[in-house]
Amino acid sequence: YNIGEPAEFANRVKMIKVGEDMDRDDLLADLVSEQYTRNDYELKRSAFRVKGDVVEIWPAHDEIALRVEFFGDEVTSINKFNPVSGKVDEEPDNVMIFPARHFQVSERSLADALDAIREEMTERVAELEKDGKLLEAQRLKTRTKYDLEMLREVGYCPGIENYSRHLSGRMPGSRPWCLLDYFPKDYLTVIDESHIGIPQIDGMYKGDRFRKENLVTHGFRLPSALDNRPLKLNEFEGLVGQTIYTSATPGEYERVNSRKRIIDLVVRPTGLVDPEMVIKPTANQVDDLIEEIRIRAERNERTLVTTLTKRMSEDLATYLAEMDIRVKYMHSEVNALERVEILRGLRLGEFDVLVGINLLREGLDLPEVSLVAILDADKEGFLRDTRSLIQTSGRAARNISGKVILYADKVTNSMKAAMDEAERRRRKQIAHNESHGITPQTIRKSIDQVMATTEVAEGRKSIVDMDLGRDPRDEEETIELINRLKREMKQAAENLDFEQAAIYRDRIGELKLKIEKDILKQATRPPKEKRSSDRRQLSD
Repeated sequence: YNIGEPAEFANRVKMIKVGEDMDRDDLLADLVSEQYTRNDYELKRSAFRVKGDVVEIWPAHDEIALRVEFFGDEVTSINKFNPVSGKVDEEPDNVMIFPARHFQVSERSLADALDAIREEMTERVAELEKDGKLLEAQRLKTRTKYDLEMLREVGYCPGIENYSRHLSGRMPGSRPWCLLDYFPKDYLTVIDESHIGIPQIDGMYKGDRFRKENLVTHGFRLPSALDNRPLKLNEFEGLVGQTIYTSATPGEYERVNSRKRIIDLVVRPTGLVDPEMVIKPTANQVDDLIEEIRIRAERNERTLVTTLTKRMSEDLATYLAEMDIRVKYMHSEVNALERVEILRGLRLGEFDVLVGINLLREGLDLPEVSLVAILDADKEGFLRDTRSLIQTSGRAARNISGKVILYADKVTNSMKAAMDEAERRRRKQIAHNESHGITPQTIRKSIDQVMATTEVAEGRKSIVDMDLGRDPRDEEETIELINRLKREMKQAAENLDFEQAAIYRDRIGELKLKIEKDILKQATRPPKEKRSSDRRQLSD
């Protein structure tokens, strides 16, 4: 995605040294040009405040704020301090202040850009009016004029990236600057799960283009906004050099681009081999599945079942539940955190069977699963192609008793290719184990380890929950907690989660009341000498 030109960004980096000659007002002007805002009441990130010869800055890139003190036109000291508590952490001799935003434009470039934007606006408004789209023309004119005024006065406006082609002086259709332009020349790119990553990169441009064309058509943006876009796949390829594609099921793209320099890593440290794949007819497939599930449940093992549609997964889960089988289903409407909790419940043995569609594929660490059942395996298509069958069957590869059942009435090309690949890997793995004397072992994890698997996914949620119930030790910690909860409340409100936002609001109110009570208590407490004399009088 477009984030501005590296050279312009680098030119705006401000260096401040103790003892150097610098006019305070020049520093303030530089900060404003770097998109920092002045706020003399509250110090916030990407803002600064001024108190006489002292300038306090909270850089956009740092958790720590800076205090720069002047004596005349000389910088006398620089302090790094906690913006909440005010505690000084460090007194460096020099500091670098990076711009508050990635889009930085020189005055000359800005003047040229404003002329180009105004010219494009005039042409586009005339075009819309000619087509009878008066509302769209007025909307575009009003918005663009407001943005031009903001750019001229403060050098920035909301949505400035939509004018990036003019601001950078690029040609129409040329690629935008992006994060990869900030990297050194000889860097290594690793694309994990490349069979998914590459199509996503390829699709980003098309999805963004479709959305932006609607904005342009209805007068919300100028046509040049189309050049504020993600990279096309060929542009991405031109920027990355050395690339490693990691995938259990690489596609044709990876094979061609790696020039057949493929490392076939199929052996595992545990000695586990790929699960055996067997075919069973679809007649009475559910009854057969129930029998297989019960065998695994008796051995304290789990089962994954994949269907073709959400309706099928729900109906199957309902039927299995009626047959006294502990089951849950998972599909795309279940959010990421709930998915993690469901998978943890499966591993902990809260239920024995998980029914899904396309989510039970890459990256799931489920060593307790010994059976993967794939219904309608002969329905050739996206969910039953070779890659999907291999990825899904791999969920049983972490258990020594792993087995995959393909319920089908015929063997499709995808099924045959998947089974041939599984057998090829099994031969290599078994030969490796025999030559090195390795005995395969299922990965065993304690309940504590299983619970810990959700720590990353639940990290933000658990920290917030902990904050809600935590009792701060002192006023400084209370203020810090209030600020954190305010941010969470704002985020929850933006996500339309008003119930959670109300919980944060109530907790903030409790903490503010606690501070007020503590202040009142300190104000009414008698001096130390007086309290000791009072105790002596009482003892007398």
